[in-house]
Amino acid sequence: MARALINVPAKARKGEIVEIKTMLQHPMETGFRPGPDGRLYPRDIVKRFVCTYDGETVFSADLFPAISANPFLSFTTRATASGVLTFSWTDDKDQTQVQTARIEVE
Repeated sequence: MARALINVPAKARKGEIVEIKTMLQHPMETGFRPGPDGRLYPRDIVKRFVCTYDGETVFSADLFPAISANPFLSFTTRATASGVLTFSWTDDKDQTQVQTARIEVE
């Protein structure tokens, strides 16, 4: 996997709803496209995304072949305390990319 872009507000008030945006660069091979030799390229998509906030899952998604390359996900959560958001993407090769972002709650 490659670069992930994450947009998390640096600061929020306690109880505020914050929007989180993520995008992962990934080719998302569907498994239906033939190569030069006529054989199908093996499927390789991001199949699972999970976001945790200080260890508690706040958003998760199972992705399927219809998802685009470089999947973009946007969701909200409530800012409860200063802490770390952990983002993980797992693909069909069971490779997992993990990134974190910190949010300060006032």
